[in-house]
Amino acid sequence: MLFPSEHIPLELPNADITYYPNFFSSEEALKYYNTLLQETPWQQDDITIFGKTHKQPRLTALFASNNKPLHYSGITMFPKTFTPSLHTIKLKVESVCNTRFTTCLANLYRHGQDSNGWHADNEKQLGEHPIIASVTFGQPRFFHLKHRTLKEQRHKILLDNGSLLLMKGETQQYWLHQIAKTKRPINPRINLTFRVIQ
Repeated sequence: MLFPSEHIPLELPNADITYYPNFFSSEEALKYYNTLLQETPWQQDDITIFGKTHKQPRLTALFASNNKPLHYSGITMFPKTFTPSLHTIKLKVESVCNTRFTTCLANLYRHGQDSNGWHADNEKQLGEHPIIASVTFGQPRFFHLKHRTLKEQRHKILLDNGSLLLMKGETQQYWLHQIAKTKRPINPRINLTFRVIQ
């Protein structure tokens, strides 16, 4: 397995999480941010939580190499094929994961009120111990983690521009994560989450 020069394992119980703060150079990150912002067919789906339906507080797009849809939170997304830029990003991410990803869920957090509530990436179609690779381009945002049963186990990490966060093993079984809202005036963030859907 190839490792970039800087990678930081998070020492958390029941988790296998590694952070790569400079996975893409600032020049690469800016290039990919601008390209993805323009060429991605962003959409805003309705999401139903506790019986109430409202607009999802971010924009999304799905890409896949095998045409498999993604189901989460009552939403079914149908993928587009990988663009050349996404394919290049995917190959670089795969080089440190020993994993061939089939699917990428792209998220656009337009401002501080765009967010993602507490959840785990534990849909049945991802398998028992899924590998999730999360890339950030643009505005850094805090990524919050909390253990499902060990209430004192909470952690947050700033996902920087050009960074990669790799979650595998039992992480999705024991931990929830979120991107919280902030009232600070901030710029947009593009997040790519690569996963395997068989």
